[in-house]
Amino acid sequence: MNRDILICGVGGQGTVLAASLLAAAAMREGNEVHSAETIGMAQRGGSVTSHVRIGTSFSPLIPYGAADVILAFEPAEAVRNLCYLKEGGHVIVNRMPVMPVTEALKQTGYDGTQMLSYLQKVCQVIVVDAGEICREFGFEKAKNVAMLGVAAGCGALGLKADTLKAEISARVPEKFLELNQMIFEAGVKEGERYAVNEATA
Repeated sequence: MNRDILICGVGGQGTVLAASLLAAAAMREGNEVHSAETIGMAQRGGSVTSHVRIGTSFSPLIPYGAADVILAFEPAEAVRNLCYLKEGGHVIVNRMPVMPVTEALKQTGYDGTQMLSYLQKVCQVIVVDAGEICREFGFEKAKNVAMLGVAAGCGALGLKADTLKAEISARVPEKFLELNQMIFEAGVKEGERYAVNEATA
């Protein structure tokens, strides 16, 4: 299988962990994987982009216009990284924005709605509320796991949900494991509402 997946968000959203889980799951299924991160200057609030390339590739970084999937934890980051999406690719985006400090200081009223509207006009997009999935379990820190579940459930990743769940079991601390597993399963169920054609994913 060849699949280029770009995961983007801001510092503190668990982007790097999500990419690690995805890469490990792909290797568990016998695939060659290359991955890399580009991280903004601020540890929290700065842009974080993770490249996961499943299959044969000559660079860990996804070229512009080559990503099969963009998994975005924040609307503005989804728009910022659209240059990586290939024609016919899919964007899966968390609808809840994270307001940058510059926006907060200027009081621009950024709420992500314009970004989501733009995405819906220019690409194939699945918009989900990862926070709502997590709130059912009282553990909103696992939005990244919820988003992985949605991506697995809709078929965009080309990987089995059970393989990702196995990596969650192997990598998440035991005291948070059951909650993460339940949130992942809820994300998968949500993702199953959306069908992604394997030929275009």
